[in-house]
Amino acid sequence: MLDKIERLEKPSEARDDMRITLTPSCISGNDVMQVNSIGKSFGSEQLFKNISFEIKRGERVAIIGDNGTGKTTMLKIINNMETLDEGEITLGVKVHIGYYDQEHQVLHNEKTLFEELSDAYPTMNNTEIRNTLAAFLFTGDDVFKRIGDLSGGEKGRVSLAKLMLSDANFLILDEPTNHLDITSKEILEDALCGYEGTVLYVSHDRYFINRTATRILDLTHGQMVNYIGNYDYYIDHCEEQTARVLAENGNQSSFGRGIEIDSETAAGKTSFGKLAGSSSSGPASGDNKAVSGAADWKAQKEEQARKRKQEAALKKCEEEIAKLEERNEKINEELSDPAVATDLAKVRKLSDELSSNEERLNTLYDEWGELSE
Repeated sequence: MLDKIERLEKPSEARDDMRITLTPSCISGNDVMQVNSIGKSFGSEQLFKNISFEIKRGERVAIIGDNGTGKTTMLKIINNMETLDEGEITLGVKVHIGYYDQEHQVLHNEKTLFEELSDAYPTMNNTEIRNTLAAFLFTGDDVFKRIGDLSGGEKGRVSLAKLMLSDANFLILDEPTNHLDITSKEILEDALCGYEGTVLYVSHDRYFINRTATRILDLTHGQMVNYIGNYDYYIDHCEEQTARVLAENGNQSSFGRGIEIDSETAAGKTSFGKLAGSSSSGPASGDNKAVSGAADWKAQKEEQARKRKQEAALKKCEEEIAKLEERNEKINEELSDPAVATDLAKVRKLSDELSSNEERLNTLYDEWGELSE
């Protein structure tokens, strides 16, 4: 199905240079949140148990994991929307939470955009309100549109504008890019990257995570694995580290143990206890089974890296082919214009360009064929 979809260039935006820099009104302490040995069950279903981690000021932390592992539930627990079964969560000094849930936006459909912000923040003057809305691409008469007439992406931008204007210095976001259009995503990405507070969010949007996250918490195999880096860093190390963790633990119960993955662990050291307060030694020397498993994971990782590189080259080749073919169509249209046909200099110039493009296309077609195979 993807092969049959027509590839389109991203539409140009007249106002895509607008950006916003957000500064919380109150700076929190360095220790924003401490999560100690928390657990949650629904009936007989155990979502997670004995999970521990901490969040520091200025971090942008993404929680990832398979569906059903309890990521959204964890955010709701932090925001006091769900209760804990065990453990505790401690907020730091002067921490003020702002929560964004795409499915529960608190907007008033009968109000205009201007009224939505002015009623929520009565101390803001007209210029400040307009500047804020402009930063989220609402300019001119757009500010007088009714909330009920907006698209899903536009409503998301208004909700984000309200959230960013709040006193919050610790933003908790649940799938913030769901239903947002491309422009809205880019505004959110830039806003978060420039945000001077702290951000904790759940997302399945790999590109969004890669652009915004400074740290990733992977809720997997009943453990919270910490990767100090963005999504590319996670991809480069997750399979190897997961294989190593499983091999090291063997039949031991490791439900909920914190695992720190950084540049040192990527080189071969797996550090337990920095998050969970425990310690563990590496695999016993001579454990051929564990070594073999790690080698298999490494081989798979190298193959995936090679495949990603090949796919990127194929995409680049296709984009250049499409661009040249489109240009040749325009050249042929110009050459068929009687007004151009009488201009010998222009005809020669267009013909030379067409010939050069055809030569380049023949090379690209061969390259595309090799990459496709």
